[in-house]
Amino acid sequence: MTSLDCRKQQTGAVLFVALIMLLVLTLLAVGSMRSTTLESRITANRAHDTQLQNAADAALRESEFRYYNAGNLLEKLEPNNANCTNDNKIKASGLNKPCLIGFTNNATLVNYINDPRSQTANVAWLTYRGTDAGDTSTIGLKDNQSARFNSTMLTFNCVEYGGVLEGQCTYFYLNNAEAIDSGTASSVYLQSSHANTYLGLNN
Repeated sequence: MTSLDCRKQQTGAVLFVALIMLLVLTLLAVGSMRSTTLESRITANRAHDTQLQNAADAALRESEFRYYNAGNLLEKLEPNNANCTNDNKIKASGLNKPCLIGFTNNATLVNYINDPRSQTANVAWLTYRGTDAGDTSTIGLKDNQSARFNSTMLTFNCVEYGGVLEGQCTYFYLNNAEAIDSGTASSVYLQSSHANTYLGLNN
């Protein structure tokens, strides 16, 4: 074997090794790109879920906020779907009306408490607009996102007999909020509860 043949064999071996290394580097680069893409998708999904969570939480706060003042007491004791329309806006005076809904029987109420997602038929909702009477925008929501809320009375506790006729009881409410993204057909539901004690309709 001549020295020329040895050189040719060595050159061929070096070229083969270089091709193998290039293939390995290409595979590593493709794997890294896939990993980066996956991380980007996970981050985007997490940001999207967080935004919907915040929107639902904001709607939940507005539902609770509408009970803070003792005004319009009758509207806080008896369900009225008319208060669940967009005409029911936050007032600077604080005399706000809640979106209080009612159920015909306890079984339907229990089902709604346990799984509000499956009990949306004929259920009224009020669109979230914030708790600032001077600002009716839905800050932080994209064009394809919306949030809404309602509340329902769970039970009441009266110290004196007949107090319920005068509204002189402690009333327990369940607040429900839903944030919807129509672009991805996803939604988030949140619930909270609170209690209000009233001195009566004439106080």
